[in-house]
Amino acid sequence: MRNLSKVVLRPLAAGLALATVAMVAVHAEDAKKADAKPDPALANQLNPNDKTAEPDEKLLAKDAAVKVEDGKYFDAAGAPTFHITDNGKKVDWYTYSGYRRYHAECHVCHGPDGMGSTYAPALKDSLKYLSYEEFVGIVVGGKQDVNSSTQKVMPAFGDNKNVTCYMDDLYVYLKARAAGAMGRIRPGEKEDKPEAARKQEKECLGG
Repeated sequence: MRNLSKVVLRPLAAGLALATVAMVAVHAEDAKKADAKPDPALANQLNPNDKTAEPDEKLLAKDAAVKVEDGKYFDAAGAPTFHITDNGKKVDWYTYSGYRRYHAECHVCHGPDGMGSTYAPALKDSLKYLSYEEFVGIVVGGKQDVNSSTQKVMPAFGDNKNVTCYMDDLYVYLKARAAGAMGRIRPGEKEDKPEAARKQEKECLGG
């Protein structure tokens, strides 16, 4: 039965991986079109009183949104990014969704708010250097970090639609945590869910 499961799941994982590669290619194409300078109208408005945020000015500048399409924000590299307004009280839909998805699927190992645990790294730190493509690759295919003193294994989530269908959401939430744009808080207000997000979710989940 276990072998049969592998036979069934491997093609599914492979198909999702190919879809993810295509998604990455779209973002790479966006990178070519993106204006290198942030749009002042899209500037983040952070909460100066949130002591858990730990803003990193270099990352905040690097991750700043330069354009928005159908409710999704993109940085100068063409990767999805966060957008926070109203003195940190309001976030874009994808950051809000990423918070929810992270705490539904990821926090058991990686800790609440991306803070890490004794057996999994703090993703708020990992996203300081991981690119969008690297993040997607690790989530879809997994990762092993084995040496003489430690053995850490990140399982592959390529066959888990509750993760792969919300890849951008997870990425932008953790990116916001890494840059210190938001601290250890549950997002309050949020932008409306874009129609494009509804369509993508329905198509991905097969609803």
